[in-house]
Amino acid sequence: MILKGGINICGVTVGVISLESYFPKPEGHIKHPASFDFPVIYKTVQGATIERLIRDRDPALLAPFIEAAKELEREGVKAITGSCGFLALHQKAIAEAVDIPVFMSSLIQVPLVSRMIKPSQKVGVVVANSEALTDAHLSGVGIQDEPMVIAGMQDQPQFAEVILRGDSNDLDMDKFETELTTVVEKMLDENPEVGAIVLECTDLSHFAPALHRKFGLPVFDLSSLTRMVASAADRQIS
Repeated sequence: MILKGGINICGVTVGVISLESYFPKPEGHIKHPASFDFPVIYKTVQGATIERLIRDRDPALLAPFIEAAKELEREGVKAITGSCGFLALHQKAIAEAVDIPVFMSSLIQVPLVSRMIKPSQKVGVVVANSEALTDAHLSGVGIQDEPMVIAGMQDQPQFAEVILRGDSNDLDMDKFETELTTVVEKMLDENPEVGAIVLECTDLSHFAPALHRKFGLPVFDLSSLTRMVASAADRQIS
């Protein structure tokens, strides 16, 4: 048997282009590698903060994101994702730059999820900041006319302080769960036709099981997407 070379590290399934942030990443977060039963490696883009990506939409970030993707490909990963769903803005450019699967945002699931539920139902999408979400983000991952409802976390005090602004690096997880549950509950109360939930922000993934139990709906997030892509990019079972 001949083992094919040409890569630096063998056996790594997923590479993650990471923003620079220092708040906790609990189990389920894309930057909590023990969340996955396959190898994950990271490339942090220094200076790529959440504010620069989400609030400023700094175009200067694209070049280092592309270089990070190329470096991960050279290292030997089989697929690439990112640590913030607002990287949807750069999905097409990063996918064009490498020769392996790229899924920069959980939002890429919205068209798929929309077709799983009834035509009369909508996809409920929870994002870090709904005010910063643009048509360019949506079209970047193939979202067109899918019926959906978008709710944002930007008005939740702790989420805004710790995750959006980076004023603190500590999280009260009970408060975090209450903030997220409040946003989802309001979205569902106002839109009872929602048939499934997609969490854009990987910081919310830890609470996906709790949301599923409380509201009885399918909950899709970056972690579930990463597991699906990993099983296809490094296919081991029939």
